[in-house]
Amino acid sequence: MADNLPSEFDVVVIGTGLPESIIASACSRSGQRVLHVDSRNYYGGNWASFSFSGLLSWIKENQEKTDVREDSEDWRKLILETEEAISLNKKDNTIQHVEDVCYASQDLAEDVEEAGALPKLPAFGASDTSEAVQESEKECLPVESQSLGTESCETSPESVTCNDQESTTERKDAEMTSEREHLCDATFDQSALETGKTENVSTAEAAALEPKKITYSQIVKEGRRFNIDLVSKLLYSRGLLIDLLTKSNVSRYAEFKNVTRILAFQEGRVEQVPCSRADVFNSKKLTMVEKRMLMKFLTFCLDYEQHPGEYQDYKESTFSEYLKTQKLTSNLQHFILHSIAMVSEADSDTIDGLKATKHFLQCLGRYGNTPFLFPLYGQGEIPQCFCRMCAVFGGIYCLRHSVQCLVVDKESGRCKALIDHFGQRISANYFVVEDSYLSEKTCTNVCYRQISRAVLITDQSVLKTDSDQQISILTVPPVERGQPAVRIIELCSSTMTCMKNTYLVHFTCSSTKTAKEDLEPVVQKLFSLNAETERESKHGGGGLGKPRVLWAVYFNMRDSSGIDRNSYDCLPSNVYVCSGPDCALGNDYAVKQAETLFQEMFPKEEFCPPPPNPEDIIYDGDGTQPEDPGFSSSSNTKTEPSPKESSDGDNCKVSEEHHEE
Repeated sequence: MADNLPSEFDVVVIGTGLPESIIASACSRSGQRVLHVDSRNYYGGNWASFSFSGLLSWIKENQEKTDVREDSEDWRKLILETEEAISLNKKDNTIQHVEDVCYASQDLAEDVEEAGALPKLPAFGASDTSEAVQESEKECLPVESQSLGTESCETSPESVTCNDQESTTERKDAEMTSEREHLCDATFDQSALETGKTENVSTAEAAALEPKKITYSQIVKEGRRFNIDLVSKLLYSRGLLIDLLTKSNVSRYAEFKNVTRILAFQEGRVEQVPCSRADVFNSKKLTMVEKRMLMKFLTFCLDYEQHPGEYQDYKESTFSEYLKTQKLTSNLQHFILHSIAMVSEADSDTIDGLKATKHFLQCLGRYGNTPFLFPLYGQGEIPQCFCRMCAVFGGIYCLRHSVQCLVVDKESGRCKALIDHFGQRISANYFVVEDSYLSEKTCTNVCYRQISRAVLITDQSVLKTDSDQQISILTVPPVERGQPAVRIIELCSSTMTCMKNTYLVHFTCSSTKTAKEDLEPVVQKLFSLNAETERESKHGGGGLGKPRVLWAVYFNMRDSSGIDRNSYDCLPSNVYVCSGPDCALGNDYAVKQAETLFQEMFPKEEFCPPPPNPEDIIYDGDGTQPEDPGFSSSSNTKTEPSPKESSDGDNCKVSEEHHEE
């Protein structure tokens, strides 16, 4: 029971974000007694992923901004005269300016329930009309659609006919006449029936080319198929997080998919960027001269340190200015700056740009044609994987377990214990605290940055191709110099983050204003927010027009990375602070921070060593191993499958064996 925990641990970790979870895993793996608590009812903190209904609850919680009622001060009686207390926050203040907007049809959305949820009782005194409408909706959304997410409620001729079989003859005749009038825009008589059928078929064929109409009701009903990340990141195939996952064997708890496309936004249109040698020479968007220019420059970037004379004079220049001195067209400069190096046009110097380009190229081909991987079911899976490893080695976990204060010994200045909301005093040698738990008093001198985030549910990909299962990354450069670029990651349903026939699109940039003010102009460049405008563009231009936004949420998130420890007021020497998510694409900062803090606590211990081989485990007693409990005897020699062997579609397991390849 959470109210009857052991009273003494080696390490107490408060918060279940990525760096805290890595530290907890490393401590537990090295033999420390670890208590890992979080006042939230979910893992991950600001690194978490939510189902659609879970995200709506999170939005409501952050929009209300109600003051937390002061709990009983009884815990203060537990503080001795030789001690002082450092109070911790009871409410998360890292999220601001939350605004969600629904653009999809909301007809009857109030009565729709998430598939698998407990049924709601009908409203008392509801009219017969509303009951009939609900029954009609149930007929239109069959049971299969609740589990598969492949059916949609469409008013096609077939569905109308199916429902009409249960109607009266008079109603059927009226609806069929109404349908023919809608298709031909004229009144039909019996002699024109065949013409109406022919036009009906041609209309159905045209409709098949258009994206299926998704309503808000369907999104709510299929809400469990969504895994929506609060922070949008990718894993570099040769980044620190992948190295840590493979080294510690935590990768066995997760699966990944390759990012399939890197896109660029130039002159108002989206196009695919060639990355590998094969992509460059197969590209029809580059001339033969441009292909040679690009390959020559990328080859130089792979070992640029060996040719300092090529860039020595431009060390103080921005990478953008350096590219202009090379024999590269403006088209190639745009690709390299925004889609390969992915660095700031105004702030990144030449060395930063060359390093980023080299890192990108080194990551190519390890697990796929692009440098990036994305975890199935969302970024929120990664902290949970490390929490699982911690629990395997004896760590104790408590969610919905808030901490009232840290107890500091006045004489030594060290933190000696914490007091939880049950009034229990728990002692430890080291305390790791996520930044959001620290009170305003402790953070008086801290200057935080902000991240602008948006998450869209759309009906089409931003760049439509033959395959609808694409994972894409796109950087939209700033309109004005000095403004931040906007990073866009588009996820398809095979990532297990959204329902079929929809896409989940994440927008991220450094904040200059509120998230909506920062990001909505970019959203409007790429997507349609108005169904009527979309229809007009289809009829007028003859094409499918822009992808349509079905639902969107905007919010600002605190970026607490890069803060000097001395900025925190009166922080005991054995209390270590972990930051929340940063604005970068990768996870290197979180991994570096976790390793640094672990080494400060346990300088003689290895950080997340590989798990022991079962053959090397020494059992109590006479040294003989106990009888096989039923697991396969070949498990000791079985290696992790390569991506091709373990793939269901294009899924891949990140393994140490493949790492060596």
